[in-house]
Amino acid sequence: MRAVIRTGRAAFERPLVKADINVTPLVDVVLVLLIIFMVVTPMIASGIAVDLPRTANHSRKPDDGKDIIVSVARDGRVYIGTQALPGVQELGRAIVAERHKFPDKTVFLKGDLRAEYGAVRRAMQSLNDVDIRDIVLGTEELTNGR
Repeated sequence: MRAVIRTGRAAFERPLVKADINVTPLVDVVLVLLIIFMVVTPMIASGIAVDLPRTANHSRKPDDGKDIIVSVARDGRVYIGTQALPGVQELGRAIVAERHKFPDKTVFLKGDLRAEYGAVRRAMQSLNDVDIRDIVLGTEELTNGR
């Protein structure tokens, strides 16, 4: 629709103002962002997946990215983040190198529920040998139903 505006000498046409909001571009952008977050979020998870022991006195700590994640898998293999170490003997040196780059990071040790006690103890001993004392042990909260 066009409105005809008449002035003294000539008449010209001007389109009418459309007061509707076109939300289609907004929906397109939101859906693209949603897909991007759905794809990227699983890649953000730190360390390898282990079944953590359950404890009644569980303190929640949000993942702020300031932890060096050390995982002891069910078979006794040791990981820093997702990188496997050849042996537990290299754990201390690798953590010292990581803390040299990022001195404010703490060590977060996740030991699998079914891993041998000795494997987790050897990892802690390796950290103790290089004088790392601030180690956080990862657990899951014990629920009443389980």
